[in-house]
Amino acid sequence: MKDKSTRRDFLRVTAAVAAFNFVPRYVLGGPRQIAPSEKINIAGIGIGGMGKSNLNNLESENIVALCDVDLNYAAKVIQKYPNAKVYRDYREMLDKQKDIDAVMIATPDHTHAVISMAAMKAGKHVYCQKPLCHDIHEARMLAKFAKESGLCTQMGIQGHSKEDFRLICEWIWDGAIGEVREVDTWCSLSYYPWGHAGWSSKFGAGRPTDKPPVPEGLSWDLWLGPARERPYHPAYHPGVWRCWRDFGSGMMGDRGAHTLDSAVSALKLGPPVSIEATSCGSTEEAHPLSAIVTYQFAAREKMPPVKLTWYEGTRPPRPEELEEGRKMPKEGGLVFKGSKGKIMAGVYGESPRLIPESKMQEYKRPDKTLPRVKGTHEQDWTDAIKNGRKAGADFEYSGPLTETCILGRIAIQADARIDWDAGNMKITNIADANRHVKAEYRQGWTL
Repeated sequence: MKDKSTRRDFLRVTAAVAAFNFVPRYVLGGPRQIAPSEKINIAGIGIGGMGKSNLNNLESENIVALCDVDLNYAAKVIQKYPNAKVYRDYREMLDKQKDIDAVMIATPDHTHAVISMAAMKAGKHVYCQKPLCHDIHEARMLAKFAKESGLCTQMGIQGHSKEDFRLICEWIWDGAIGEVREVDTWCSLSYYPWGHAGWSSKFGAGRPTDKPPVPEGLSWDLWLGPARERPYHPAYHPGVWRCWRDFGSGMMGDRGAHTLDSAVSALKLGPPVSIEATSCGSTEEAHPLSAIVTYQFAAREKMPPVKLTWYEGTRPPRPEELEEGRKMPKEGGLVFKGSKGKIMAGVYGESPRLIPESKMQEYKRPDKTLPRVKGTHEQDWTDAIKNGRKAGADFEYSGPLTETCILGRIAIQADARIDWDAGNMKITNIADANRHVKAEYRQGWTL
């Protein structure tokens, strides 16, 4: 009996050691378990712009570290959290400060992926502003790593945590407007004139040619990150980077991630089959002033094919069902076109309604079946960390959503229809367009 027991113990220990050897390093040094009553130690990376608002919504936790490549631009936020350690380089922060549980990332789009991946590899939970990344390869890698690591992730699309998002899903699944085969989506805003157009009178359609000195407090090399080398210019930082293809994702990535969210979820959309675009004011360097993008999605489950049209810098035709004198949502919205009616919803405050209003009054709303979020989108993430669940817009969901938006951006740049083979991550009809599927990083930068 002693021999058998010893052998069993030996085999059990050997199996445990073998399993241990195959566990990834980021899991072994992974996140600590945080009870609901505890506070999470959070680091903010990219805090001068939208990151300031994200940190405001995270103040119920511990803000222990702040990182920004431009310390002058971020100075007011740094002063607000005097107990937080301050860094310029996120890599130094992740290497030195071991008490960090989670990071909030609100840097320019082109650095989202490298920072998010570095943080996850360091065992940190990640909240990253939209769009999740800058190319499709990055979206795939981030979604894959997040799933394998078991870390809690969230993309910053605040509407995903709000009531309107849930109502749209519940009404469409209830059959309120029948089968949906077409959706109009839009953002009527344009980057003109504060973006590239604002510089066109001086520099034409290309990038600026003068080389002003780099402002004190800014590390331009760190700001560029994996993007192609170019001299500093105030045409890029702060804020105006969204207009430039190397750094920003255009209106399609900036607002499309918000607007397409409810359509992707309510209609259970997979990857598009084809994407066709036309634009006005587009250049090789800069995003357009306006564009129209048409997606074709295949049938899935028991739902029919869907044509989804995105309008940026303009709006779709006014629905004929909309009563005279009633306005469409001002900045951005959606019109779901079903076999039995239409739903119109805004993205920035206008709640969903069946149109005309008489249809809304007749409709018997279904029971609320989706869980509701208590608090902000950021708090949904921290609650998920503490309770060991997924956040609503985790990278497994937001990666494919971002991919759809990036495909629209690629079609805009091609000014044509592109056919998408999602399984092989390849554009099949325009070979040259595949250079935008996976960008080439600057030397010294990897994902």
